[in-house]
Amino acid sequence: MLIRKASDIPSSEITPHSVYLRRREFLGASLGLAALAAFPDATRAAQIAAAKSPYSTDETPTRRADATSYNNFYEFGTDKADPSAKAGSLKTSPWSVKIDGLVGKPATYTLEDILKPVTLEERIYRMRCVEGWSMVIPWVGFPLADLLKRVEPQNAAKYVAFETLVRPEEMPGQRGLFQPLSWPYVEGLRLDEAMHPLTILATGMYGETLPNQNGAPLRLVVPWKYGFKGIKSIVRISLVDKEPPTTWNKLAADEYGFYSNVNPEVDHPRWSQATERRIGEGSGLFAKRRPTLMFNGYGEQVAQLYSGMDLRANY
Repeated sequence: MLIRKASDIPSSEITPHSVYLRRREFLGASLGLAALAAFPDATRAAQIAAAKSPYSTDETPTRRADATSYNNFYEFGTDKADPSAKAGSLKTSPWSVKIDGLVGKPATYTLEDILKPVTLEERIYRMRCVEGWSMVIPWVGFPLADLLKRVEPQNAAKYVAFETLVRPEEMPGQRGLFQPLSWPYVEGLRLDEAMHPLTILATGMYGETLPNQNGAPLRLVVPWKYGFKGIKSIVRISLVDKEPPTTWNKLAADEYGFYSNVNPEVDHPRWSQATERRIGEGSGLFAKRRPTLMFNGYGEQVAQLYSGMDLRANY
């Protein structure tokens, strides 16, 4: 089992507090403790890469308390506080992901199967939400490309489609007569976007196991796109030859395009995208605003993916 309740863990497996406080002395800049937090098997620690990934921003991370209590996860409710209040009911172990479509090795893989050969690392990414707010989050994860290569994409594959769990008995936002969205939540990327080294599947954040409200146990992180592209609690990944439907685009195509690249020059129909508010830097009239960066500041790495495209039409 990947994740256990604290009450189920024998004291012999718990890191003494004195050792924990000396972790940098023992592990240098490594993320060994992140591995121990996410995986009880201590041998996983050896696979953790340097704490500061070359893809990390130098910006100060958002407080963990803010990043884990101010969330969009409609499966648990539409209020920003609903996921942290209600996601504790979600059972994330055991977990499996069906990988199918245009691949050479279609199968239903356990989370252990997916993670066994990967190297996890910490990446501090800027994350921008379409509603005008942003965060800086230290994710623990691995490149999506590593997984896709293992399942052998066929030549006809052009896109990657993702699907979230449907479990209304544990996800109260999926219950009731009037639903804000259609379930399952679905998202998609072009294959070259999915294979880009910035795109990761996250299993943790802040050096700890990914909290339920943030998409446990496996979620997508694409830092140059708006946050709703980061589909949570993934149970299916399909490689397809046509652009797949996405939840928000189906709901309001004039507001949420397939690409959803951060672009300060393309406003949402109901608000400007030219500036953003960093969570934790004030609220209401006292909220500090900052200019929104094209591709969320990752233009040097990803702009070539969209060479020749009209980014107003392909928003």
